[in-house]
Amino acid sequence: MSSENQPAPASSTSPAFTAEMQAEIDAAMAELDKANAASAKAKSPAAIRGPRVIQSGREHRTGRVVSVGPTDVFIEFGPKELGVVSRTQYTPEQLPAVGDSVEVVVDKFEAAESLFVCSRPGSVQKAAWEMLEPGQVVEARVTGVASKDGKQVGLELELGGHGAFMPAGQVAFEHVADLSVFVGEKVKCVVTRVDRSGRGNVVVSRREVLAHEREEKAEQLKGTLAEGQTVTGTVRKIMDFGCFVDIGGIDGLVHFTDLSYDRVNFGAKNVAKFVQEGQSVNVRILKLDWDNKRISLGLKQTQSDPFQTAANSVTEGAEVTGRVTKIMDFGCFVEVGPGVEGLVHISELDHRRVAAVGDVVKVDEIVRAKVIKIDKDSRRISLSLKAMKPLPEVTMGGGGGPGKGGKGKRGTDFGGRTVEEIKKETPALRRAREKAKMIQFKGGLG
Repeated sequence: MSSENQPAPASSTSPAFTAEMQAEIDAAMAELDKANAASAKAKSPAAIRGPRVIQSGREHRTGRVVSVGPTDVFIEFGPKELGVVSRTQYTPEQLPAVGDSVEVVVDKFEAAESLFVCSRPGSVQKAAWEMLEPGQVVEARVTGVASKDGKQVGLELELGGHGAFMPAGQVAFEHVADLSVFVGEKVKCVVTRVDRSGRGNVVVSRREVLAHEREEKAEQLKGTLAEGQTVTGTVRKIMDFGCFVDIGGIDGLVHFTDLSYDRVNFGAKNVAKFVQEGQSVNVRILKLDWDNKRISLGLKQTQSDPFQTAANSVTEGAEVTGRVTKIMDFGCFVEVGPGVEGLVHISELDHRRVAAVGDVVKVDEIVRAKVIKIDKDSRRISLSLKAMKPLPEVTMGGGGGPGKGGKGKRGTDFGGRTVEEIKKETPALRRAREKAKMIQFKGGLG
């Protein structure tokens, strides 16, 4: 073994380390580490206990209200972890009570006070440049409209002494044709991006604030809305399959089949014939599906049913006047009342055989028809045009006129007899029929 690895000889003058001495040294070092940790803790913010929840780049925490003062609300997150929220951020109705559990956003930590400075989620905060962070809700003033190649691309705003930009798609849910209507107004918006380098660009969004407000209103509406209710709403957007209606903070869909009792075809242009964006309408709640966030609404259900009105005012066998609305291969539709159409089958157009419906009637032609049948279950009305026309003339026998076995009208005299008398069974008619059969039989054998 080398001399480097040999233990140094003990000096006769140096004291010997006993087990008791080593224990005292370890205890002193532990006290020193504890003191250093306490000093470091006083200089840095204490970590809030519990899982971290980060939304839009900001830390959200839930705590218990321990005091509600005239200017501040104090919230306890854990042992020796206290937060404060300005009382002005709560309305009298929203002000929490001692013991309530509330959610707040952590803005910063005041080391001198060992206090977390917090704010209520969604509350408007002072737009100080040095405190701007993504996710903050601030109030900014619109100073102008940003344009590119002659097209409006967004809004220019003043925020905390700095310029900010709001893209056109973040101004509102729907498309805003002229953004200049916002110039000079103060708007509440969310900071989505802060770039302190270079020119210090700040991007904000008003749409996120509107979405948050709609979610709050939707939660409030859940307890008040019920299927079958009639509510007032505003048409927000027209689509091919119907339109969306805002019924107080939440959108419902009116399918194009529930727009009107009139026939509504698929397509935004057809839907726009019945409603316009921004129009106030009364709608019926048909179905509520909170799990999938779907509300089905009906517009025609709030109106009187024209079919029932027509069915109650018209009886079978009655004569009506209407306008030909559509021509199909199997017949034509005639409007007999507002929103009510009856079908004239091709076989009911005329006494003669009709090859094409267009040969008898034209679209928008006013016609007289007789009501053949009213089916309330299937909501169908059957009409007849030929029932309103005179019977055609028929030819019976050789030449000559009526009364001579010649040409005449049905039901008129033929040789002093009516058609009904001619059809009546008589011994002479039976003998003539048997004679005709014998002649036909003999002709077949010959």
